[in-house]
Amino acid sequence: QDLFAGGSDTSATTLEWTMAELVKNPKVMGKAQDEVRRALAGQPKVTEDSLGGLNYMRLVIKEVLRLHPPAPLLLPRECMNDCRVLGFDVPKGTMVLVNAWAISRDPAHWDAAEEFIPERFERGEVDFKGADMEYTPFGAGRRMCPGMSFGLANAELALAGLLYHFDWELPGGAEAEELDVTQKMGVTVRLRRDLLLVPVVRAPLPLDY
Repeated sequence: QDLFAGGSDTSATTLEWTMAELVKNPKVMGKAQDEVRRALAGQPKVTEDSLGGLNYMRLVIKEVLRLHPPAPLLLPRECMNDCRVLGFDVPKGTMVLVNAWAISRDPAHWDAAEEFIPERFERGEVDFKGADMEYTPFGAGRRMCPGMSFGLANAELALAGLLYHFDWELPGGAEAEELDVTQKMGVTVRLRRDLLLVPVVRAPLPLDY
C-alpha cells in the first residue's frame, strides 16, 4: 500500500510540474524532445526498454524534483533521543518536519537556485538517493520513500510518451510567460490551477496502444 500510494499521486504531480516547466522553457523542451525522438525514431510507441539512453530527460526530472518536490515537508519524523541541532534543543519524542522544498532552493547550495536548469545535474555530483542532504525529494535514511523507483518509472515512461508523440502548445496562442505556475500548498504541492495544454500529434499512436 505504501509503495503504490507513494509512487502514484506523487509521480502524477511530478509529471504535471515537468510539463509546466518544459512549456515555460521552450529550449529545454526542444532539447528533451530531440533526445527522445532520436532514441525512439521509427518505433510505434514508447516502452520501458527504450528508456535506457534518455539521459537528458532524466536530468529534466531531477531538476523538477529539486524545484517542486511533490511532498515538500517529506513525512514526519520523531526524535528518538534528546539532541541539539543548530543551537536548538530537540527533546526526545518531538515530531520533526524537514522542509525539503526550501533546502533544495537554498542559494547556499545551488547556483541560480530559482532557475530551471537541468544541466546542473550533468556531472552527477548530487543525486536524490539519500546521500546528499541538500537534495532529498524522496527523503533519506532507512525511512526514505519506498515508492521512489516505482514513481520514477511511472514518470519517465509517461513523460517519454508525451514528448515523443506530441508537440505542446498553450491554448489560445498564449505565450509561455503567461503560464500561471502558482503553487497550491498541501500534503503534496500542485499547480493552483489545472495545467491546460494543446497536443499536436507528431508521431501517431498505434490503434492498439
